[in-house]
Amino acid sequence: MAHPEVVVVGAGVIGAACAEALTARGISVLVLDRGAPAAGTTAAGEGNVLVSDKEPGPELVLAQASRRRWPTLLAELRDELGPDAAEVEWDPKGGLVVATSPAAAQPLAGFAKAQRGAGVDARQITADEATEREAHLTKKIAAAVHYPEDAQLQPVLATATLLAAVRKRGGEVRGNTEALGVDRTVPGAVKALRTKHGSIPCGAVINACGPWSGAFSRAAGAPIDIQPRRGVVLVTAPLPPNTVRHKVYDADYVGAVASGDADLQTSTVVESTQAGTVLIGSSRQRVGFDDSLRVEVLRELARKAVNLFPFLADVQIMRSYGGFRPYAPDHLPVIGEDHRLSGLWHATGHEGAGIGLAAATGQLLAELFTDQAPHVDPAPFRVDRQP
Repeated sequence: MAHPEVVVVGAGVIGAACAEALTARGISVLVLDRGAPAAGTTAAGEGNVLVSDKEPGPELVLAQASRRRWPTLLAELRDELGPDAAEVEWDPKGGLVVATSPAAAQPLAGFAKAQRGAGVDARQITADEATEREAHLTKKIAAAVHYPEDAQLQPVLATATLLAAVRKRGGEVRGNTEALGVDRTVPGAVKALRTKHGSIPCGAVINACGPWSGAFSRAAGAPIDIQPRRGVVLVTAPLPPNTVRHKVYDADYVGAVASGDADLQTSTVVESTQAGTVLIGSSRQRVGFDDSLRVEVLRELARKAVNLFPFLADVQIMRSYGGFRPYAPDHLPVIGEDHRLSGLWHATGHEGAGIGLAAATGQLLAELFTDQAPHVDPAPFRVDRQP
């Protein structure tokens, strides 16, 4: 490749979505990653494409746009790449949120009502209707809401598909290339990305480094506050098909997502994969980049999962894995050009929603980059937004 117009730093799902959207508009792109593509936060994700866990506001608007965009984008990529190269295990399974105590029932109903006002398909159902959808659910159901729009995909496959489209259009993807900062022109604009292998001339750099975005932004001279927030997932041995049919979680999950507390928070999330395994989450904890395994976290996840699905007490746990989510203190991603350094762009801070928000994030960044009318209001995601 001749010198690219844009270098995307980070080959996870967000960086890949940005690169795909840019190359679809004829922009030449090089995607770099400090490790292997899709091997960081993306590989530690569950593949959630959710509207059910977001209160009315800018993130929900972005999530709704992304939920609409994902099926269309995947169809376009299948046409371009062929069905085998674009298989991402897309599953519009729907979500089920349950309150297991009377105290949680009213807040869940109020949350769902507010979401309906924002255009979310949130259907309040009875306990019997919930167990019709999930036969193995606990009988202690005080309230339940069905979210038909929730979906799931395989995050590594989705990222690989996006990057395959980038390559097919003449872009390049490079792993094991650590970004060290940017070189500037005399007027103060980006002219190159510095890496451990030398500088790469370019007109723009996109910071899509996930939980490492804060460090890269500081190295580039335009710091943003993105911090790592660790999460852990348990994986069961394969179970018969349809043992768990939806993404199912306890109503306290929404509070854990929205919380800014650094201490450990756990909430029950249970869902199956096409391989038959069941994923059990979720935890949130700000511990820097400490990736040590904490048995007490695994124990708490297992205990809460059994409370929601009692049959899991007799199911073998096959493994666990963890990763770091890019946490922004105001719980909104940062998408757009940095007002302090022309040519430096950010697409980060999605925390645990990056898979679901990726399609709309890539589209929005590419629209802003090419001066097209944005499909959602970009103001809430600006670097210089007011708290």
